[in-house]
Amino acid sequence: MKLLVTGGAGFIGSNFIRLALSQHRDWQVINFDALTYSGNLENLAEVAERKSYEFVRGDIADARAVEAIMQRGFDAIVNFAAETHVDRSIEDAAPFLRTNVLGTQVLLDAARRQKSKPLFLQISTDEVYGSAGPGESFDEQRILDPRSPYSASKAAADHLVNACAETYGLPAITLRCTNNYGPYQFPEKLVPLMIANALEGKPLPVYGDGLHERDWLYVEDYARAILLVLERGRPGDLYNVSSGAPVPNLTVVKTILKLLGKPESLIQFVSDRPGHDRRYSLDSSKLRRALGWQPEVNFEEGMRRTVAWYQANGEWLAHARSGEYRQYYERHYTRRAETFSGGR
Repeated sequence: MKLLVTGGAGFIGSNFIRLALSQHRDWQVINFDALTYSGNLENLAEVAERKSYEFVRGDIADARAVEAIMQRGFDAIVNFAAETHVDRSIEDAAPFLRTNVLGTQVLLDAARRQKSKPLFLQISTDEVYGSAGPGESFDEQRILDPRSPYSASKAAADHLVNACAETYGLPAITLRCTNNYGPYQFPEKLVPLMIANALEGKPLPVYGDGLHERDWLYVEDYARAILLVLERGRPGDLYNVSSGAPVPNLTVVKTILKLLGKPESLIQFVSDRPGHDRRYSLDSSKLRRALGWQPEVNFEEGMRRTVAWYQANGEWLAHARSGEYRQYYERHYTRRAETFSGGR
């Protein structure tokens, strides 16, 4: 398979690329990424020199760049490229509309014009459904009810994918997943932020009362689900992906502190996020029945692995927090000859 992965230098995309290349030695993966603030090529250093992998810097909202890369011909496209942080969307929604909505449409337009239409996998989010009530889990039939600029942009993108499939016959599948955590996550998100602060003995800021629930899924389990859908999913379908066990944010933070041997006195409650959804929970029984997927890593084990990874990869974390990771592109692409000649 020849696969175009957009946004592959990000957290979930890079975990997926590493898994795909490890499971399918005969696949060719092209990673098309604009390298915005959270796109980190250090996430893919271990596969960077493989002949089956290639990085191309580009923006999915740039129609010319997308058209150029699409001319190379692909069997499938997996669209991870997105602005994802809710707080940033509240501050300024414009980048979210540009990438998540316009960028998705640019990709769809280029894909549908191909003589042999590729399979299009849209990576969406549970947030498009809105907040779930106590004990409630949403299945794929739930009407969308996004509550933030970020989730509204992702809901719009999902509708565009469906519209393109219906209007132009583009084979497409959408996956909506709950909160991911694990190695290589950019440290503005809850889990890596709490780990980083705890390691330095800094306060751990928790929104509101900390009892907002999220259905946490270890990122490698999600990567397996995406790969399975890519291989065996039915075009036109929609799949929820979840652990099925929502956990309050405060429990996540306390678990991290316990694993690091740090006191709970580091927890600092701060003003809640505007329009903060109280609870996310998805029913993923359709995916489990249809394709036999199920999560392999429970919350306790996943958190243990995640904390251990950040402890063992202090240099990666320092680069991500300082912005030094951006120099990877310069070293390995712009100044490649100098980098690999020992500076001579």
